[in-house]
Amino acid sequence: MPHLPAPIALRQADQLTTLVENRTVYALDAFELNVFETHRTAHQIPLSMGNLVLTTMLRGKKVMHLAGRPAFEYLPGESVIVDQNATMLIDFPEADQANPTQCLAVAIPTDTIRQTVDLLNEQHPRAEEHLPWQLDTHDFAHFQNTPELTSTLERLVQLSRDTGRIKDVLATFTIQEMLVRLMQTQARQLIFNNYTQHLTSHRFAHVVQYIKQHLTEQITVEKLSALACMSKATFFRVFKRELGLTPIEYIIQERLTEAKRLLRNPLTSVSDVCFRAGFNNTAYFQKLFKQYEGITPGLYKKQHAV
Repeated sequence: MPHLPAPIALRQADQLTTLVENRTVYALDAFELNVFETHRTAHQIPLSMGNLVLTTMLRGKKVMHLAGRPAFEYLPGESVIVDQNATMLIDFPEADQANPTQCLAVAIPTDTIRQTVDLLNEQHPRAEEHLPWQLDTHDFAHFQNTPELTSTLERLVQLSRDTGRIKDVLATFTIQEMLVRLMQTQARQLIFNNYTQHLTSHRFAHVVQYIKQHLTEQITVEKLSALACMSKATFFRVFKRELGLTPIEYIIQERLTEAKRLLRNPLTSVSDVCFRAGFNNTAYFQKLFKQYEGITPGLYKKQHAV
């Protein structure tokens, strides 16, 4: 299920200065929040922001062209990091007044990024010393939003509209949290999606491999911590700090992913899928599925079975 910030009201027609990338700016000491709207089809529109920018799609579809990588579709629930001074070329193949695109762009000062990264590396180092905290602006710059990142973005939007006296203080803390969430999201992509490439260099890659290979069995934190060569308490703490979720939450997500795959088969029952995906209680499975996916397993099956 895509995770997107709460919708932002679209501008009225008489408030727009242009139908292509109309820009509304909220400037704070810690960051600059931009809301871009496009209300007609357009192609190869250049955009450069100066600072490093986190963009997040809220409505519609874009096609992004960034230097050094193939063009890609950009959809609601996804984010893209664009390096400072880089120029984006953007297509709006479906935009019109009935179906506009809307995108957030958070411009982050270089000093804020450097201070946050330095603080993490000094006080909260990652599990592997040769892989320090850093913000990747290329290999893992396009990704699905996590619930935690979405929540942080929503608070940035709220702060940008706040008139309170301490909003800039709160904004500084919140932008630092957003940077941490971004780096955790990129760490997930590195380990969860590419674990086979890191089996000799990252202890959590072994943990991910074991979970995937034993998904339908009972998996204990004791076993996982032994694979990571850590105490149970240290493993649990460092795994969550580095990847933004607990080992148990990751196991649940993997089992739900497998359950969705199985539910697409019209010959399987929901009860069957429950046990084949590693759950041992159908009521618990149904509750978790609804919590994570927003619909019941039965409804998902009706919508996706082929």
